[in-house]
Amino acid sequence: MKHFFSSRTGIVLTGGAIGIIASLLQYLGNPPNMGICVACMERDIAGAIGLHRAGVVQYIRPEIIGFVLGAFFISLIVKEHKPRGGSAPLIRFFLGVFAMIGALVFLGCPWRALLRLAGGDGNAIVGLLGLTAGISIGVYFLSSGYNLGRAQPQKPFSGWVFPAFMLGLFLLLIFKVSFAEGGPIFFSQKGPGAMHAAVWISLAAGLIVGIIAQRSRFCTMGAIRDVVLVRDFHLISGVAALLVAAFAMNLVLGQFKMGFEGQPIAHTDHLWNFLGMVLAGLAFVLAGGCPGRQLFLSGEGDLDAGIFALGMIVGGGIAHNFAMASSPKGVAAFGPASVIFGLVFCLVIGYAMRDKVKA
Repeated sequence: MKHFFSSRTGIVLTGGAIGIIASLLQYLGNPPNMGICVACMERDIAGAIGLHRAGVVQYIRPEIIGFVLGAFFISLIVKEHKPRGGSAPLIRFFLGVFAMIGALVFLGCPWRALLRLAGGDGNAIVGLLGLTAGISIGVYFLSSGYNLGRAQPQKPFSGWVFPAFMLGLFLLLIFKVSFAEGGPIFFSQKGPGAMHAAVWISLAAGLIVGIIAQRSRFCTMGAIRDVVLVRDFHLISGVAALLVAAFAMNLVLGQFKMGFEGQPIAHTDHLWNFLGMVLAGLAFVLAGGCPGRQLFLSGEGDLDAGIFALGMIVGGGIAHNFAMASSPKGVAAFGPASVIFGLVFCLVIGYAMRDKVKA
């Protein structure tokens, strides 16, 4: 069993399990085509703790907490909890901010793009093409010597800080602590933030995903990167399994609706669906993992991954406070400008952080 999850069968079963769990979470109360969306869920957490005041997207999502704690517990058990960090943390923070902005212009992370497609949303095809384009640009920088530097071993306690933060969020959720009249903590009364499965079901789902994804190294960004860079199809087989399993479950549960128009929590502006995910994909490559993978890494002690995740949470607040996040009505006023700025930032980072080539 030690090497099972790293095998082809293991990664396929992991992807299939995630697809089934995501579809079931939608059936049990999570928003349509959003059984799991790391970006959307971190955005909801940002709203719950008051980083933005968009009342329809405020909720402490137990799935995110479960991802981190599941990876944390299993990494302790198998002795893979190795605190490390110090690899350009400030750059990673801003990569997280811009990754979130790009994802919210599209309205979903890579996982949600796959789940939207599995639910029949044709707009997800455009997003996945943009994601692939962004990752391909990132692969160019990787092959040109891009490197944020080596992470250094840290004291054991440092690896417990991010899981402790997640535990703190869970306590706030359970006890519904109020720090002032009217909040925080904020909880949506309508909209996507008010749609969620039961707390303990969501937490259990997150823990299961955190455990199996940590063992298998599941990563959507890494899957596409490996295909583009070295023609390795190991991880992409897990991504394909997620798509197929979610599609099958959606058919069984009556959650499949094919088309472009009228899809839940989506818009049809193809240009910015594409470019938003170009930005997200490029930021994921430069940071070394998709948003799900960053949470699993933070659970096993990677402080740099934790910084990226915090950047995404802050980015969720920024995107909504400064009219960058899209809605079903379309792209927000400052969404396009923020994507262009983010792309410039990432391209500069990709170029500037290459190792010097000796003449």
